[in-house]
Amino acid sequence: MCGLAGFALRAGATLPAAALEAMTHALAHRGPDGAGHHMAGGVALAHTRLSIIDLVTGDQPLFAGGAALVANGEIYNYRELREDNQLVCATQSDCEPPLHLYRRDGLNFVDNLRGMYAIAMHDRATRRLVLARDPFGIKPLYIAEMPEGVAFASEPQALIAGGFVQPRIRTEARDELLQLQFTTGAETIFQGIRRLLPGETLCIADGKIVERHRRVALPEGPPETITEEAALARLDKALEESVMLHQRSDVPYGLFLSGGTDSAAILAMMARLNEKPVMAFTAGFDVKGAADERGAARRAAEAAGAHHVEVLVSEAMVWRHLPEIVGAMDDPAADYAIIPTWFLAQRARQDVKVVLAGEGGDEIFGGYGRYRAAMRPWWLWGRAMRARGTFDRMDVLRAEPRFWRDGIAAAETEAAMGGRSRLQAAQALDCADWLPNDLLTKLDRCLMAHGVEGRTPFLDSGVAAAAFRLPDALKVRKNTGKWLLREWLARHFPSSEPYRPKQGFTVPIGAWIERRADVLGPLVAKQAGVAELCLPGRVEQLFRHAAEKRPGAAAWHLLFYAIWHRRHIEGRRAEGDVFEFLA
Repeated sequence: MCGLAGFALRAGATLPAAALEAMTHALAHRGPDGAGHHMAGGVALAHTRLSIIDLVTGDQPLFAGGAALVANGEIYNYRELREDNQLVCATQSDCEPPLHLYRRDGLNFVDNLRGMYAIAMHDRATRRLVLARDPFGIKPLYIAEMPEGVAFASEPQALIAGGFVQPRIRTEARDELLQLQFTTGAETIFQGIRRLLPGETLCIADGKIVERHRRVALPEGPPETITEEAALARLDKALEESVMLHQRSDVPYGLFLSGGTDSAAILAMMARLNEKPVMAFTAGFDVKGAADERGAARRAAEAAGAHHVEVLVSEAMVWRHLPEIVGAMDDPAADYAIIPTWFLAQRARQDVKVVLAGEGGDEIFGGYGRYRAAMRPWWLWGRAMRARGTFDRMDVLRAEPRFWRDGIAAAETEAAMGGRSRLQAAQALDCADWLPNDLLTKLDRCLMAHGVEGRTPFLDSGVAAAAFRLPDALKVRKNTGKWLLREWLARHFPSSEPYRPKQGFTVPIGAWIERRADVLGPLVAKQAGVAELCLPGRVEQLFRHAAEKRPGAAAWHLLFYAIWHRRHIEGRRAEGDVFEFLA
């Protein structure tokens, strides 16, 4: 887990020498253990390192035969790639095999990589810059196209710091953020900055994009025919292999443990594979009546013999650190789960440098209630996912957003192709945008703010091959999602209470906002980014009812956006508590 940045210029173009240095400095939090760079023929690569594998010889850039590489992430099958392809490597780094595979296979070098990655490679022989991102979009990578060429970085704020673009809002993406809590597709909320799509590989020559490839994450085809016992055996093998690979590390690792089935399955497999107790971290809240899974997590940890650390998140902690937390989300996702994730990472860094997490379990195994609604035809009360936006009929905004669902609608069409069932199409839709642009962005930014690497064993090619094309009845049964994963837990880790009703992870942010509404409401209402959007007096009124579900979600989105806009558009440093920051 690191940071990377750089650019490829057109013939005769120049950039200030300080641009690369500014980007490197902006990404220092992603790589506190070292930095390196490479410059040749109008191409520059920069790297900030978080040392996880090969602590001694793994500094980047890596070089081989006239090619240079910088990477962010982990190639989990690096040992197998070396052995199977008889690669002669100069280091023990997991990121060196892709360099040799590129020299042999060209842009197809990504085909057998198993892991999470954002890669930048300069091929001096062909004068090309190659950029690649993993198929699930676990690791971020952004580009900006300019008259001088193309710049790239792990975070948009580094491209802004380097002077390649100005921090200007795309209103279409802003409306998506307010209505959905995340943004869709390749274009970001910043004018002039786009994401590499999950699985995308770009080739850049003479400062222009000349070739694109896409590696898909999910197996193609409709549900297959397989017996329950065969599916369980296949799942056991896939989970064991994935967790084993995701544990490869030269530094201590642990687990983010909720009270749900996803992290419980990872805990069970880690306990099987490790002789020492697993280090597990769980967050909870000091609000009476708030959904709190610490009890279930505690019971699972005790049954697995894990060393369990509970992190209690208080209202005072949130108000004190919220500018920092939102400030970490330069590619914004107004998911309130950023709050406990940030505090978990802060605590975990005292003991480990790597954490495994359950992101992707619902998407791969069919866990969300919205999937069950999407499976039903409309005459049986079925409904499309995300058909209603957060601010619909709330009478808060000056103008109702009109095109906020266009990105989702386009992704729906693509997700339904290939003979997929309704359930598969719903899962594929979430894997296209919700997963990379909300859940994985949250995990990446909140952990990298503390120099911790997050790993997601469910988002693995082997697990996807074992689970995505399962029959719908092995995913959803009797209105219960993730049925096969629950059955696997019932057999291998019954203490995790796998058939306990899904509670859902909630943060009591609405109650906290309402409690401070008299102060927060006027502060948020007067922010430049909010004032241009909202009707006079409506923000304050909304905040006074934030303990209610829909007003609470809308109030949180406005609070998030107010802080985000002040930090990333107006450029204010994330200093002081939320009241000082907004004052």
